[in-house]
Amino acid sequence: MTSRRRSAFSPALALRTVAAWAVALLLFFPLAWLFLTAFKTELQAIAVPPQLIFAPTLENFHEVQERSDYLLYAKNSVITSVLSTVLGLLLAAPAAYAMAFHRGKFTRDILMWMLSTKMMPAVGALVPIYVLAQKSHLLDTQLALIIVFAMSNLPIMVWMLYSHFKDIPPEILEAARMDGTTLWQEVRLVLLPLGMGGIASTGLLCLVLSWNEAFWSLNLSAAKAGTLATLIASYSSPEGLFWAKLSAASLMAIAPIVVFGWFSQKQLVQGLTFGAVK
Repeated sequence: MTSRRRSAFSPALALRTVAAWAVALLLFFPLAWLFLTAFKTELQAIAVPPQLIFAPTLENFHEVQERSDYLLYAKNSVITSVLSTVLGLLLAAPAAYAMAFHRGKFTRDILMWMLSTKMMPAVGALVPIYVLAQKSHLLDTQLALIIVFAMSNLPIMVWMLYSHFKDIPPEILEAARMDGTTLWQEVRLVLLPLGMGGIASTGLLCLVLSWNEAFWSLNLSAAKAGTLATLIASYSSPEGLFWAKLSAASLMAIAPIVVFGWFSQKQLVQGLTFGAVK
């Protein structure tokens, strides 16, 4: 028993554990610092050396709510994130289905091309999309953000759904066709139940990506359709950054998605690995 414990606790295992904790602390340090700063006064936030022991205050949260309509920005974030995810799934699912079960000669090339568009800097498409939104009178509207969010996440959604769908044995669909099912019945009764896990993880991941989207929110929206990213950016002024209020606004913006991510972490990890983790 003692020899087993000695063999289980090796120096290599201890080194890996220490390294894992060091990386975890490094990753969570900005979030922990943000949390502490949100409960400080402005003077405490810029104090040198940094104050780790202080009397916490909720003044910053009250000021953020009074100065900015937090609920309006939060509502815009929820609407644009949810509806862009739904729109993306409606467009990506048929494309992924066709590529997974009716593969052609150039299917792989098309998938690679779609994924390569995700690597393009968003600023490269800013001018044409801004002009299109302006000419269509969609600037500072939720509809513009929903369309842009869905289109920007579409390549990764198609890839993820394709990865999940191709793991479904095609013999099951062929057996359903031999039983006389129509295409709609095949999708509703066979594909959706078998692929629901992949669809859910794809939707969750793209919901998080849409919630965190800042570039398009800052450039296509303002006071009416602005998301929480717009709210955070409003605390940057020519006079400087108000760190305590900025931290409070940031904490209020990320809190909902952090809680959401905590409860759906398994599905998110599965989505991030494109179905590799079962």
